[in-house]
Amino acid sequence: MANLEIKLTRSLIGSKKGQIETAKSLGLTKVNKTVVRPDNEAVRGMINKINHLVEVKEA
Repeated sequence: MANLEIKLTRSLIGSKKGQIETAKSLGLTKVNKTVVRPDNEAVRGMINKINHLVEVKEA
């Protein structure tokens, strides 16, 4: 199974509560932090919710 490299590129300040919680559940707490997560439907759904705040690459 492939992995996704997710990087938080914009600040969470001013974002909606649900978007902040989604970012934190992915492990993204600071700007420019990168995490690796498995490529599955749950992670893709979380990325779609905060797609304007993150960059995604295949790892």
